[in-house]
Amino acid sequence: GDTRKLTITEDTPKIRMELRKDVTEDGVFHGMILQGELPRILDGVHARYCLQEKQLSRMDRGRLRALEPLLAESGEGNVQMHIGRNFLTDFYYHILPELADSIELSEPDRNEIMQFLPPEVSFRFYLDAEEGTPLCRATAQYGEQVELPLSDWVQEGKPVSDFRDQFQESAVLMRLEEYFPYLREDGELAADPDEDSVFRVLTEGVDLLCRMGEVMSTSRFDALKVKRGVKVQVGVSVESGLMDLKISSEDVSLAELAEILSSYRKKKKYHRLKNGDYIRIDDSIGELAALTETLQLGKKELLSGEASVPAYRALYLEQMLENAQKIYTTRDRHYRQLIKDFRSVRESDYEVPEELVQTLRGYQLYGYKWLRTLSSCGFGGILADEMGLGKTLQIIAVLLAEKQEGSIGTSLIVCPASLVYNWEEEFRRFAPLLTIRPVEGSQTERQEIIEHSGKWDVLITSYDTLKRDIQAYEQKLFLYEVLDEAQFIKNQTTASAKAVKIIRSKHRFALTGTPIENRLSELWSIFDYLMPGFLYRYETFRNELERPITREGDEEASLRLRRMTAPFILRRLKTEVLKDLPEKVEETHVVRFAEEQQKLYDAQVVRMKNLLQEETEDSFRKSKIQILAELTRIRQICCDPALLFENYSGGSAKMEACVDLIRSAIEGEHRVLLFSQFTSMLDLLKERLKQESIAYFEITGATPKKERMRLVTDFNEGDV
Repeated sequence: GDTRKLTITEDTPKIRMELRKDVTEDGVFHGMILQGELPRILDGVHARYCLQEKQLSRMDRGRLRALEPLLAESGEGNVQMHIGRNFLTDFYYHILPELADSIELSEPDRNEIMQFLPPEVSFRFYLDAEEGTPLCRATAQYGEQVELPLSDWVQEGKPVSDFRDQFQESAVLMRLEEYFPYLREDGELAADPDEDSVFRVLTEGVDLLCRMGEVMSTSRFDALKVKRGVKVQVGVSVESGLMDLKISSEDVSLAELAEILSSYRKKKKYHRLKNGDYIRIDDSIGELAALTETLQLGKKELLSGEASVPAYRALYLEQMLENAQKIYTTRDRHYRQLIKDFRSVRESDYEVPEELVQTLRGYQLYGYKWLRTLSSCGFGGILADEMGLGKTLQIIAVLLAEKQEGSIGTSLIVCPASLVYNWEEEFRRFAPLLTIRPVEGSQTERQEIIEHSGKWDVLITSYDTLKRDIQAYEQKLFLYEVLDEAQFIKNQTTASAKAVKIIRSKHRFALTGTPIENRLSELWSIFDYLMPGFLYRYETFRNELERPITREGDEEASLRLRRMTAPFILRRLKTEVLKDLPEKVEETHVVRFAEEQQKLYDAQVVRMKNLLQEETEDSFRKSKIQILAELTRIRQICCDPALLFENYSGGSAKMEACVDLIRSAIEGEHRVLLFSQFTSMLDLLKERLKQESIAYFEITGATPKKERMRLVTDFNEGDV
C-alpha cells in the first residue's frame, strides 16, 4: 500500500495565506480577497490534528477556534473568501486579529486599505428617568463628527450606512436590551418600570455601560439613588436574669428597618425606601436577621427598638456579635461580667468541699466548676460525660458545696428505678453530711415524704414514681432538680417528660452518658426541661433546625444549633481524660428488690434459718451440700426468681438494672461483655434482649473452641 513518513510535532505550523484587493478594471474598489490552502484536519478521540505536507501536529484549541470561519467557508483545500466593503470593518477590527497567531499573511500596505475603512467605533450612553423609570439613548461615535443612534438597528425601514461596524453595534445593542428592553417612539430605550428591573439597572446596568463606553446622566436619573446599606447598633445589658436589647439605626427609622428585614427574608437584594431610594441588603441586615431569628424577636419588638430575653441567650448572642462585622454593639458591665465568668470556668474560685478534694479527678473538678458557673448565672446544662466518668460524683460535689455555703432548700434527683438506691449509696459514701431520702413505699407513704421534703437535703425518686406522685409536688420549690439518664425524657409527649418539667426548682441539670447531638428531638426535649423556650417551641425548632439538618444536610442550620447548645453541654470521653483515670474504673450499682422478689427472698432466708437451727454438729457436716444448694437458691432469687419458679411474673430488679445499663452503654456507643455464673440467667437475658431488639453473641462452657474463636473475632470486628 501507499505509505508516507510523517514528522510528529507539538507545534502547529502557521498556514500561509494571501490578502489582496478586489478592484475592477476601471479601478473601482469592491473589497478584499483572502486565499490560501488549508491543511487537512483529522479528528482524534481527545483532540484534532493538523496534517500539512509531511508534518502531523496536535491543533491548539485557541488556534482551531480562530480558523473555524475559514473551515466553515471551505472545508479543506484551497480557500478563496471575498470580503465586501460593508464587512471590511468587522474583518480588520475583529476577525483578522483572531487569525494573527494561526496564519502567515502577505497583504498590501495596510495604510492603503485603511482609507476605505471608517474610524473605529466608540459608544456614548445618555441616561434619564421618567416617573422613576430609567431611560437610555445610545449612540455610536465614528471619528469626531459622526454620532448615530443605535436604535436605528431596530427601527424598520431605516437604511444602515455602509461604513458602520455592524458587528460591534449589534453586540452592544444586545447587552443594552438586557436592561432596557423597550424601544420608545422617540428612539430611546426604556427599562421595565418594576422595582427589580430598576434596581438591576442602577446596580449592574450602569457598571456595564461604563465598561462599554462613555456614560452621561441627568439629575432625574441621579435622583434614583442606591444606598450601600444601613448602619445597625445593638446595645446589650443584663439585670435580674433578663437580657435587655436596644436596636437602632442612624440611617432609617425602626419601622423601615423592620420592612428591610422583611425584604431580606424574601431573599431580595434590595429594599425601596419610602423616599424612593433603593438600599442594598448587605451583611449588616443578614446579621440582624440572624440575631432576631435566634432571639425570636417579632415585629413588635423591632418597632419599639427594645426587647427583653432570658439571660441564657447571652452566650449565643455573644458568639453572633463577635462574628458580626457590620453591627455596632455596646455591652454593659453585668453582661461583660457574665460572659467573662463563663469563659473562665477553669480559673473560677468555687471551693471544692474539703471531703472531696482528694477524690475529684482533674476533669471532674472542671465539671464541678462548670456546673457551679452555670447555676450562678441562672443557666441549666447537660453533663454528658461518657459512662464511668463520675457524673454522679460531680453532682454530689455541687449539692454538698451548696449545703456548706449556706444554701437553703431540698434538691430532687430523678432517675430510672434501677438507680434510685445506687444514688442513695453514692451520697452516703461521698457526702454523709447530706440527709438523703428515697421517695418509696405506698402512695400514702410517698406523699408523706414529699409533704415533709424540707426535712432532707435530697429526695431521690424514679421517673415512673414521679409521674404517679406529680400532684403532691405542685406546691414545692426545690433548690436543684437533676435528671439522671435524661434520655428517658427524649419523647416530649410522655407522662415522664411532662412530669419533670412541671417540677419547680431554682436550678436544673440533666445527666446522660449517651451522645445526644445527633438525636435532635431528644436534644430539644432535654433543653425544654432545662430552659423552656431556649430551643423555641417544638414546631419552630422542627421547621427551622431539625428538618433542614436531618433531611437537607443544612450546614448553616447545623452550625447555628451547635453554637446555641455547645455552651450548655459538657461531654468528655474516656480517651480524652485517660491521664486522669486509674487503670480500671469500677462502679458498684446497688439495686433494691422489687416487692414480689423481696417476699420470695425473705421466705427463702427464713427457710434457711430454720434449716440451720435444726442442724446438730454431726448433721451439719453431712448437710453441707444441701446448705450450699439453699444458698445458691437465694442467689438465684437475687438474680431473677424466674430461675426457680416457673410461673413467677413479679419482675426482677436486677434484670431491669442490667437492661438499663446495657441500653445506656449501647446508646453511648460502647461494647459490653456480660458475665453470669448461671447459664439459665443468660437464657432469661437472651429473651429480654430479643424484646429490646439488641443483638448479642453467647459463649458458654458448651460452646466448641472453634465456634468460640469465630464468635470472639466477629464480636471484635463487627457491630454486635
